[in-house]
Amino acid sequence: MSQDLFGIHGKALELRSQRMGLIASNIANAGTPGYKAKDIDFSAAIRAADNGASVDKASKGAELYRVPVMPSLDGNTVELQNEQLAFSENAVGYSATLDFIRGRVDTVKRALRGE
Repeated sequence: MSQDLFGIHGKALELRSQRMGLIASNIANAGTPGYKAKDIDFSAAIRAADNGASVDKASKGAELYRVPVMPSLDGNTVELQNEQLAFSENAVGYSATLDFIRGRVDTVKRALRGE
């Protein structure tokens, strides 16, 4: 039922949430020597999820390591500015997806009330 009601947006919200957690982990480990920053290729993950893969499997399959512009001497690949930018962009996408889902729920509520 929720797949029909929300379409791909339910999966997109889950993927954005997982990506946000991964980026937050990168930011938290900015000072950890040898830490390799990871990200999720959102478009590849959403395509995989739309083609029938579970959201978890789609996100794991689209997970990749970031290639740093300026690698640090301790082997850490987190570039804080890039992580903050990715986090902000993902947060905007998350918010937009959530607004769309809220709109769908409101439409269903109105239909059930007969408005």
